[in-house]
Amino acid sequence: MVLSILGMTPSPARSHTTILAAALALALAACSGAPRSEVQTSPQPAAASPRDHAAMAKARADSARYPFTEADVQFMSAMVGHHSQAVEIAGWAPTHGAGPSVRTLAERIINGQQDEIVTMQQWLRDRGKPVPAPRRMGTHGTMHRAGHQHLMPGMLTDEQMGQLDRARGSEFDRLFLTFMIQHHGGAVAMVKELFGSYGAAQDETVFKFANDVNVDQTTEIARMKTMLAALPAERDSP
Repeated sequence: MVLSILGMTPSPARSHTTILAAALALALAACSGAPRSEVQTSPQPAAASPRDHAAMAKARADSARYPFTEADVQFMSAMVGHHSQAVEIAGWAPTHGAGPSVRTLAERIINGQQDEIVTMQQWLRDRGKPVPAPRRMGTHGTMHRAGHQHLMPGMLTDEQMGQLDRARGSEFDRLFLTFMIQHHGGAVAMVKELFGSYGAAQDETVFKFANDVNVDQTTEIARMKTMLAALPAERDSP
């Protein structure tokens, strides 16, 4: 078209080039004249992946689980020692002539409280706290409080430990039940003290464990009182 106006005769090659250039110009004009909303779109947020959801759930769980107080730490540490003494004296049942019902009770105490000791140790370890090891208690049934040593509630004294260790047969059953009722009562008292401490037992593991101790040992106290009442009457010495 331009060449015709100038009076020039275009060659076939030039004509083809001119047509292509004109078509390109028309296409660019159409694009530039189109509304911007038709050629641009707003970016859409990416959908959360299952991994993201899992990470968020774990973060929420951690936030609910991690808060703890010094009272929680003291309770879990002390209860390791408290359970250790119960496991120790329960282990005497087979060697001290305990009756079948007392031996069954002793086995249940060993199995349950050994597992709980592991749970308490792991809780302390996860929070960077000293982890007491289960051990023969003897004179070690104490805990430190305000710079002084106190026998933990319900713990057997050295004299009571020796008395139970010397007993055999029905006398062992009687003393075992009597002392274990005392021991369980001490654990229940420790739970009560924990729940009475400001801000304590908010940690999920501590709360569940303390609540289980309260329920389980209160139930066993009632069972042991029934067993104790069913024992043959103690004979008076001549």
